[in-house]
Amino acid sequence: MVNEQDRVLAMVDIRHELGGNLYHVGGHIGYSVRPSERRKGYATRILAEALKKCKELGITRVLVTCNKDNNIGSAKTILNNGGVEDEAFVEEDGNVVRRFWIKVK
Repeated sequence: MVNEQDRVLAMVDIRHELGGNLYHVGGHIGYSVRPSERRKGYATRILAEALKKCKELGITRVLVTCNKDNNIGSAKTILNNGGVEDEAFVEEDGNVVRRFWIKVK
């Protein structure tokens, strides 16, 4: 996502399959918003657009994750896009990863 001046505001990665650690930590979709552009609705919008693309790709149930301790905003973004929380995953270092499933409509 770029603005009128071609400045990158946000980016998204779509993973077509959940192999290896992606099932626990990475999920189907990863997104990031430039720190100076956060809290402006860009994350909600870019995740919604990524879900549309997942539908085109035939991915009907999408996993999206975020860290528990330092990513409350991302959890809200996922919930705003229809995320239903699943069991969390605890990494070896103790970091807790919240996992959400979204049914693509």
